[in-house]
Amino acid sequence: MSSAFASVRPAGRRPLAMRPRADHDLVSAVSRRLTPRDRLLCQVLFDHKVLTTEQVTDLCFANLTTTRHRLSALYQLRVLDRFRPFRPVGSDPYHYVLDTLGVEVVAADRGIEVPRPGLHHSRALALADSQRLAHLLGVNGLFCSLAAWARSVEDGELAEWWSERRCAAEWGEVVRPDGFGALRHRGVVVEFFVEVDRGTETLTRLADKLTGYAELVRATGWSPWVCFWFPSPRREAEARTVLAHPEVAAATGAGGLGAGMGGGAGGAVWLPVGSTGPRRRLIDLAAGTAVTGRRS
Repeated sequence: MSSAFASVRPAGRRPLAMRPRADHDLVSAVSRRLTPRDRLLCQVLFDHKVLTTEQVTDLCFANLTTTRHRLSALYQLRVLDRFRPFRPVGSDPYHYVLDTLGVEVVAADRGIEVPRPGLHHSRALALADSQRLAHLLGVNGLFCSLAAWARSVEDGELAEWWSERRCAAEWGEVVRPDGFGALRHRGVVVEFFVEVDRGTETLTRLADKLTGYAELVRATGWSPWVCFWFPSPRREAEARTVLAHPEVAAATGAGGLGAGMGGGAGGAVWLPVGSTGPRRRLIDLAAGTAVTGRRS
């Protein structure tokens, strides 16, 4: 979760000179001070590039105030960096990415080598100017909402969260989802692909995606849910007219539903294609999965 910063709002950001230099001694000293929650955040940002303050709260904190205090500390320690995309009116929240030191911490934890941690950092910052930013935040926001739901229930866990890149490496010749996940609650597991729509694709293109998922089902015998997330109930209703496929278990949800029904993306906001209701929690879709158990 590439160094043009013309649209990055500098207000509220301290000059880098006010933070310590990221050298070997600092890496060793800071690494000893990181909590398991800090390390989880670093791992997620390494894989998924960028999160807003609110998304970090959903992922691993109890409230927004605590999140802001900890993020500020990790920023000062050069574990994280941050930016605010430019807006003509108003301002966006801080968007957090891994700083060089954070990249090195993840590399040490995973036992891997990152030849140029600074390049990883600069590419993450370049998201401030990227047309992909809004879509990436949409995908990451959905998974963070699921993580928040899992933490709110007894014996819940977001057991898998795969990035678009990892999905492409695994299934790219057949399907290219925005993400793959597995949600667990009291021994029940639902596996699902995520397709986040921002209203820019034609309905034909959305329907065509199901052809690839059907091929995957036929080739593997594995039938996870394909969960489409839309920007509004109106867009969802339009898309549902073309998303039925006899071999694919698909469900839809939309922005604006979670707040009223509780639980965000983990709440009762999902409507299986072919059903008229009621909407279900994502974990409750497990009862309708044709075949469980991911096939590698």
